[in-house]
Amino acid sequence: MREHALTIAIPERWGEGIVYIDKGENLDIDVRLESVHEGILVSGTVETEYVGECSRCLQPIAESVEVEFQELFEYPGDETPDFVLQDDHVDLETLVRDAIVLSLPFHPVCRPDCPGLDPVTGDVLTESSGVAQDPIDPRWAALRELTETEPASDAGLSREEN
Repeated sequence: MREHALTIAIPERWGEGIVYIDKGENLDIDVRLESVHEGILVSGTVETEYVGECSRCLQPIAESVEVEFQELFEYPGDETPDFVLQDDHVDLETLVRDAIVLSLPFHPVCRPDCPGLDPVTGDVLTESSGVAQDPIDPRWAALRELTETEPASDAGLSREEN
């Protein structure tokens, strides 16, 4: 068994969504390599920082991310495993990149209660109003009338009396 602590700068941008790991960002990797009957069991953690925009208010965000990984690098044989030992070496790039990119949030937010943008003005809202906004498109106004409740004076009348 061997343990290593590595700090590596990534050669290219990782991630294609609204958040990503920027080129040159450092990865702090703690890895443990164990010899097993089938090959080498690799387990460890990787820590780095992602950057991007809040999906609600479009403000820049930067957050740290820490991911655990574990994979078996098998000796070459008849079957085609996911990860193969190559000349008694393991290539961690694909394993680490996949672990990090898959852990990035799909809808990142700057804070859990981020109210987002005002639908009319496009300005950043400072706090959630909790009140439903009027429809922007007047064509939807007719549908809104269907959901409004009738006055209490008509509540006692039967269907025939209305």
